[in-house]
Amino acid sequence: MASEQDPDDDFDPEAPVELPLDGNLDLHLFHPRDVKDVVTEYLWACRQKGVLDVRIIHGKGSGALRRTVQALLPKLPEVESFRSASESDGGWGATWVRLKPLAPGDTAG
Repeated sequence: MASEQDPDDDFDPEAPVELPLDGNLDLHLFHPRDVKDVVTEYLWACRQKGVLDVRIIHGKGSGALRRTVQALLPKLPEVESFRSASESDGGWGATWVRLKPLAPGDTAG
């Protein structure tokens, strides 16, 4: 008789989480203290893959997460521009980011 292993037995809360590079980053999945690193790394990875339009979903709430994200973006050299989303794609609960394309041969590294 084969024993069945609980899939949660291998769960490591400290293991890196691989996010799909589909241009949508939902910050509800992360602890607020990790947001700056998550946003920075996600935008870097998107740019590497040629995904230049990214929607960051931070939620409406008190607005603290939105302020954190929108204070970070102007400091990142790969960000060309950003704006609050329209009502149809998240309103003030999301921010659209336009990334600068990589120059030929650039590794953005």
